[in-house]
Amino acid sequence: MNEDVLVTDRLALRQMTLTDVDHLMTIFTDPEAMVHYPGTKSETETKKWIQWQLGLYQQTGAGLWIVEDKETKTFLGQCGLVPQHVEGKDEVEIGYLFARHAWGNGYATEAASACRDFAINDLGQKRLISLIAPLNYPSIRVAERIGMTKEKRILTWGKEILVYSLCDSS
Repeated sequence: MNEDVLVTDRLALRQMTLTDVDHLMTIFTDPEAMVHYPGTKSETETKKWIQWQLGLYQQTGAGLWIVEDKETKTFLGQCGLVPQHVEGKDEVEIGYLFARHAWGNGYATEAASACRDFAINDLGQKRLISLIAPLNYPSIRVAERIGMTKEKRILTWGKEILVYSLCDSS
């Protein structure tokens, strides 16, 4: 069994495996959950997504992790640290995407907070970002709750995206 990367009061975050395809498909095939993304994903695209994460774990020591209820091991979503190239600069993004059944429980904020702390305390990151669609108000609220502020609007992926950021001054 995959050991947990991060643990919070209610959540366990662990590395993805190819056995997580069905879990991720509950998000990736849900048009409402994917409304702020280019579109839903097929099973083949989901497998490629997992392979990308497995590569990130090897290359960077991080990536998006599966988020589960710590007690029941119920799949809730994914959250983690993703390298992004924004306006010519390499950045580290805190990304999060949860299954609809998990919305409204504070799981994204709890998981994103753990990822923020891991990035700063364990990986030595001084700056973190989140890239958020302008109308994705729940994601904006999560970014704000973990201490991020809106920095700017950029054009990427063929659309306007908000860059939220947090700089560690310690």
